[in-house]
Amino acid sequence: MRLNCLTSLLLTAVLPILVACKGGGTATVLENATSIEMRYARLLTMQQGEGFVLAQIKNPWDTTKILHSYVLVPKERELPDSLPQGEIIRTPLARSLFYTSVHVSLIDELGAYGAISGLCDQQYMYLEKIRKDIASGRIVDCGMSQSPDMERIIDLAPDAILLSPFENSGTYGKLGSMGIPIIECADYMETGPLGRAEWMRFYGLLVGRREAADSLFAAVESDYNALKDMVKDIRQKPTVVCGKKFGSSWHVAGANSTIGMLVADAGGDYVFSNEPAIGSVPYDPEQVFDRAQGADLWLFKYRQEVPLTYAQLAQEWSNYAEMEAFKKHNVYGCNLVNVAYYEETPFHPQLLLREYIRIFHPEVLKDYQLKYFTKLKE
Repeated sequence: MRLNCLTSLLLTAVLPILVACKGGGTATVLENATSIEMRYARLLTMQQGEGFVLAQIKNPWDTTKILHSYVLVPKERELPDSLPQGEIIRTPLARSLFYTSVHVSLIDELGAYGAISGLCDQQYMYLEKIRKDIASGRIVDCGMSQSPDMERIIDLAPDAILLSPFENSGTYGKLGSMGIPIIECADYMETGPLGRAEWMRFYGLLVGRREAADSLFAAVESDYNALKDMVKDIRQKPTVVCGKKFGSSWHVAGANSTIGMLVADAGGDYVFSNEPAIGSVPYDPEQVFDRAQGADLWLFKYRQEVPLTYAQLAQEWSNYAEMEAFKKHNVYGCNLVNVAYYEETPFHPQLLLREYIRIFHPEVLKDYQLKYFTKLKE
């Protein structure tokens, strides 16, 4: 049985390559294709051709190169004689393995929950129905993302694996040799909150929810820009630092990262506004302390069963108690044990923007009650 499954997976990998080689070259096939406009995403481009969509993902660490090309072809249609170069994905996906709660929640919101057949890192999944379906066996627990259970993945025989790529992640070792299409979800490396959120349009195409995804993104975009306009003319901006020390490093979000741009859009003066990175950069904690010691507000995420207190924070690192935000009790923590931060905010940045505005400028959103962050208690 297992040999048959593996053979089937290998055929799945080989046949699309053979088909994709038929017909003319990429340029010829795309002559009549039209671009699907992406207003904010910079790493994702999509073109609508006759019977297919070509989605290309730029390498976030070298944007002159393509990380991956996918040719999306509806299952109900025969494969065209000619297709552009890329890995063929028959859509909609119906039996997929997901590595992150971020994408699981989006697929659920788009109405394609049934496509979720396997998960990695299930202990970080916040949705209650996910846990119930894992317990019942409807969804397969495939272990930790860093060391997935290959036997279970073979038995699951997913039609695709959706995971977040990392720099120099290469061909994914055994996972990449199984013949299962790997969808590299590089949305987290986008420049800006709306850039990441716009990737939902790609995921909508993958699961056959194109219109739902386009409509949802339009609503997210409208809400985000309306909130941003509420504080664009405010001149008194609090200085803000984010994150905290972990081991020997303090990972700082760059000014062009989602967090960096959210702070700016919410009317905050980000302490690391001169750090141009689009992701996070490891700093020596002493360097961060020197620059952030006088910040008005301090926000970070953490995970523990009992809410963090100022006393516990000071025990973690004595320098914390010397920060102005600590002394004035302007420290806000997001306890990931209690809130669905990663399930809700990546593709709904307007939720986090509203949260930041309430913290930075409470006079603007007086009636809003914080959902993700809370002030630390004594």
